Amino acid sequence: MGSYASVTSSLILLTELKAKHNAHEHKPHHVQTHASHTNPRLEQAYIAFQAWKKIIYSDPSNFTSNWVGSSVCSYRGVYCAPAIDDNNTLVVAGIDLNHLDIAGFLPIEIGLLSDLALIHINSNRFCGIIPLTIANLTLLYELDVSNNRFVGPFPSVILSLPSLKFLDLRYNEFEGAVPPQLFNNKILDAIFLNNNRFTSVIPSNLGVSSASVVVFANNNFGGCLPPSIANFANSIEELLLINTNLTGCLPMEVGFLYKLRVLDVSYNKLVGQIPYSISGLAHLEQLNFGHNMMSGDVPGGVCALPSLQNLTISYNFFCEEEGPCESLTSRRIVFDDRRNCLPGKKLQRSKKACDAVLEHPVECMDFHCGKP
Repeated sequence: MGSYASVTSSLILLTELKAKHNAHEHKPHHVQTHASHTNPRLEQAYIAFQAWKKIIYSDPSNFTSNWVGSSVCSYRGVYCAPAIDDNNTLVVAGIDLNHLDIAGFLPIEIGLLSDLALIHINSNRFCGIIPLTIANLTLLYELDVSNNRFVGPFPSVILSLPSLKFLDLRYNEFEGAVPPQLFNNKILDAIFLNNNRFTSVIPSNLGVSSASVVVFANNNFGGCLPPSIANFANSIEELLLINTNLTGCLPMEVGFLYKLRVLDVSYNKLVGQIPYSISGLAHLEQLNFGHNMMSGDVPGGVCALPSLQNLTISYNFFCEEEGPCESLTSRRIVFDDRRNCLPGKKLQRSKKACDAVLEHPVECMDFHCGKP
């Protein structure tokens, strides 16, 4: 995961919630002993957490053992703060159950926690599906359910969350198509879909997304990277497409993504040449074309990128590196060009393997990428 503003802001927000929570714990007179009489929102929270506790069937560290009684703001992993519409009313604003190896389900009663800004439950054994009642969480800013055992199609209920800025679904068992509407969202800044079982293709209408980080890696999308990737031009900084079964050529529109710092399309079935338009990506630091079937020349403009730190072209069929590529090592740029067809270079493919590919030049127009 790269560094980006949404992570920083969320950590600050979580730190603030923890500080308020700790201060609250040291002021017993603030504890709601009879939530139903003094604070209806905490009463609803109590119902939600008790329902949740009943469907947690393994808690190795007994983290939720103090989820007892109506004082929900004293529950471990629960963080309270003043409501945004009423500073005199305390509400549950954050849940942090990361890295606890808890097994269970998410209750439908989670929809009662309508003041939640953050849900962090990564690295557990939660399973089942994301409840539809999560649609009630209209203030939710971050949803991190990564590294669990959730199943089913893409949880489309997420599309209805108006405040969501950070979405992390990676390392689960979600399957099927990713809805194009996800990329019509002007609020989402970070989208992590990697390491699931998503199929179909990367949506051809990538919409008007303002995301700065999108990770499709380790799914089975297939098809081409659509030219509509250009719609990310004003926002995208990190685009990871590792091992997504991509075919065809890289569209020249990738070179329109002028804010890109990381581009990784390794371990796919891409063919054709490196689009020369990538030579204009002045902020690009990490560029990985490794383990594809690309061919042709490595453009000098790509090797001369001013911010470049790491360039990988290994395990392709490139046959020539233009001048600036010869000086990458002297510029202290990490460069891997093994297993290509580069004359005079060590650790290249055999002539027989190279000839079998290079005798049949690729015409990218033949792939009709971007057409319905």
